[in-house]
Amino acid sequence: MTDARGTNWTATEVDLIVADYFDMLASQLGGRPYNKAQHNEALQKLIPRSRKSIEFKHCNVSAVLERLGMPTIPGYKPLPHFQNALVDGVERYLALQGQPIFASADAAEAKVAEVPTLWVGPPPTRTPKETNETEKLRRLIRKFDPAARDARNRKLGERGEGVVFMHERHRLISGGRDDLARKLEWTSQAHGDGAGYDIRSFELDGKDRLIEVKTTNGPALTPFFLSENERQFSTERPDAFRLLRLYNFIEKPSAFELRPPLEDHLTLSPTTYRASF
Repeated sequence: MTDARGTNWTATEVDLIVADYFDMLASQLGGRPYNKAQHNEALQKLIPRSRKSIEFKHCNVSAVLERLGMPTIPGYKPLPHFQNALVDGVERYLALQGQPIFASADAAEAKVAEVPTLWVGPPPTRTPKETNETEKLRRLIRKFDPAARDARNRKLGERGEGVVFMHERHRLISGGRDDLARKLEWTSQAHGDGAGYDIRSFELDGKDRLIEVKTTNGPALTPFFLSENERQFSTERPDAFRLLRLYNFIEKPSAFELRPPLEDHLTLSPTTYRASF
């Protein structure tokens, strides 16, 4: 089969690439072994593209899924300069198969969720919008809104809070404050979601540390929902409020912390209105 390098990818070729990527991703999420080289060789027998060309396209798929707040395949570093045809291919696949892959990602267990320590790094810097963010991509993101998916996934949120609770306990005990560790409270579990934060912890000097946890299986820049109650509480207790963003939760839970004013770090856009008579 001759190499069609230099020519546009056909819809059939794109569909095969996308389906192959999601097949590997399903194996990854399910803890089943797979071989990327073998997948590549099998594709080369179906389409007239080189190994490098296929790898490049797989990296493009990673870039699209990253924007959708979904897990990606290690080794396929997201390459953002993709054509609308690839966005169309991902949309076609998700329209037909989306529910199973989303359900698989939602149900996957974090690989280090039982480890009490959590890597917490600096928050990401604000970056300009991707220059190649086309209307097709924006529409796809709206259709499979990552913030809405994470908000609906209560189990993901609870697991994230559990990881942070254990991390805070470990941090206090390691800092010699067993007395404060005993006062640690998982507020959303004990009293519900109305407090404006999920976990009551403490700094080592005893000051309040009131943590709102936001968890995603996607990368660090995945958008999320912030309730008006949470936003307002952050302005009432800027000294104590901490927003802890957990990301890459399935593969390797990592986090960064934001302190008020949240508008210094985030673009807050109203999404709903409360209607009354």
